[in-house]
Amino acid sequence: MTPISISLAELNIPTIMPMVVAIFGALTILVIDLFTDKLHKSFYIMMTILFLLIDLAVVLTYTGNPRGFFDLMLVDGISLLSQIIILVGSGLFIILAMSQSRFHEYRYPEYFALFLFMIAGFQFMVSSDSLILIFVGLETASMAVYVIIAMHNRSQAIEAAIKYFTIGALATAFFAFGSMVLYATTGTVELGKMAEIFVSTNFDSYPYILLGVVFITAALGFKLSLVPFHIWAPDVYEGSSAALAGFLSIVPKIAGFVVVLRFFEVFILVENEFVYYLLYALVVVTMTVPNMIALVQTDIKRMLAYSSISHAGFALSAVLVGTTQATNGLFLYWFLFLFTNIGAFAILWVHRRKRDKKFGSGNPYEKFAGLVKTSPVAASIMGLFMLSLAGVPPFSLFWGKMYLIGATISGGELVLAIIMAMNSAIAVYYYLKLIVYMFLKENIEDAEIVLMGNANTTLKAVIGISAIVTTISVLFVDPLLELINYYVTTSGF
Repeated sequence: MTPISISLAELNIPTIMPMVVAIFGALTILVIDLFTDKLHKSFYIMMTILFLLIDLAVVLTYTGNPRGFFDLMLVDGISLLSQIIILVGSGLFIILAMSQSRFHEYRYPEYFALFLFMIAGFQFMVSSDSLILIFVGLETASMAVYVIIAMHNRSQAIEAAIKYFTIGALATAFFAFGSMVLYATTGTVELGKMAEIFVSTNFDSYPYILLGVVFITAALGFKLSLVPFHIWAPDVYEGSSAALAGFLSIVPKIAGFVVVLRFFEVFILVENEFVYYLLYALVVVTMTVPNMIALVQTDIKRMLAYSSISHAGFALSAVLVGTTQATNGLFLYWFLFLFTNIGAFAILWVHRRKRDKKFGSGNPYEKFAGLVKTSPVAASIMGLFMLSLAGVPPFSLFWGKMYLIGATISGGELVLAIIMAMNSAIAVYYYLKLIVYMFLKENIEDAEIVLMGNANTTLKAVIGISAIVTTISVLFVDPLLELINYYVTTSGF
């Protein structure tokens, strides 16, 4: 028997280095905690930030062959671009951990180890076109997220974690079953080879292909909180801390969008009617239904949860259009959305009242009434984020929305572009509602406000960076688009 020889050049080790950094960081934190339990939480926060920075440096400097590990790894431009967004969003989130010592989960090193394992899972998801490795990355990230939510250790957090776990288990079953059906049909789990087989056989065994597509679409719909698979999102966001809710609305979804881009590419290119109308329906209902529900919400965190679902539907339109311009628009939109949404949830993160028996830990609109009189800076910054989320010019998301709508029109989807514009107009109401409460309503009596003074320098820095990016985005949209286009065209999209 001839021995099998594998060279390091063929394995292309650098393709897994970003994930190795995150996993090594998690294991390092666990080993340090094994030998001593007397270190302050800030040490583990700094360790996590350090490994995220090293991870980001590895991603930014990667220039090798996109394929590695027997073609399981696919570190192309799309992968690198999405990993940058994942790491930047993760860095902004983990810095918030330095601001609130009263949340006990930050006292445990395991929290930060789980966080790095979660990041590695997301990176595996976006760095492969193998359904098996995508599944492994998806489950690695999901299992870590379930525990991270539960570690908040409040009744709502435990409930949120159980709901997320239950829905996640169902999504896992759907993904596994859909992958099995497609493997049985094509004999491969690699999306690139699967696409070649679909085209060369003219979609032979079409009913089985559609069965696999439906199940995987449902699984990804759960992860992206697309309607009607969104039922878990508002409860999970409400049960999580505001900072974690902001993180969940951004970082996991960019990983899901990349998988959706890779999976549906072949169907969009060959203009498959069933998949086209399936995606069209998902985009329209995911934009519209949460918008309508957000109109009647009385809690700001739930309102932001439903608006995040609507934004996901807005971004999903790029997958339906399927052009390079639309893909550029997806990443531009989500990058700008990252800073705006993190900033909005960060304001909720620091907003609390002493002796507030009326509102407790909730975030109703009335809690922000008259905020401009007690904390004008915080009210102004929150108003800025609301205007940006509403798509009011010249703030950041206006440019993302305009570019994505323009790409939709250029792709021949005029009706869809009109629906997108109408949904943006509807969303203005519930964003402006909060501004009205902050600037035009009277403050609740006998409630002592603790806001912004409750925030330390790092938290103020995160809010400040988000506000600056939201305000001056018009100055760097063109260079950012050029950079995004470079990465996207490198991938061949």
